[in-house]
Amino acid sequence: VQLQASGGGLVQAGGSLRLSCAASGRTFSRFGMGWFRQAPGKEREFVAVISWNGNTYADSVKDRFTISSDNAKSTVYLQMNNLKPEDTAVYYCAAGGLFGGTRVADFGSWGQGTLVTVSS
Repeated sequence: VQLQASGGGLVQAGGSLRLSCAASGRTFSRFGMGWFRQAPGKEREFVAVISWNGNTYADSVKDRFTISSDNAKSTVYLQMNNLKPEDTAVYYCAAGGLFGGTRVADFGSWGQGTLVTVSS
C-alpha cells in the first residue's frame, strides 16, 4: 500500500491542524491505520491508531487529537486541536495489520511524513 500524508504546517500554540493520509494500492478497510511522530533527535513515537479494535491514543494527545477514516476515500485523518510546542514533529501515517498496534514494528507501510511546527 502507498501512503501520502499532507496537511502539516506552522501554527501557533492553541491552534488546530488536520492531517490527511491517502492510501492506494490495496483494500483500505483491511488495514489498521496509525499516526506516529518524530521530533528532532528523538525516536519515532506512537500518536494514534484506528483499527477494528477501535481508536487508541497516546496519553500525550488524548482529548486533543482525533483519528478518523473515510473508507470511500481511502483516507485517514488526524484532527489536532489545542496544539502545543511539544507537538512539533514530522508526522507519519502508517498502515498495519487489521488490529493495528502502537509500536513502529506493527506497521509495514509508511508515508513520507508531513512537518508540524507549533510556535509558542
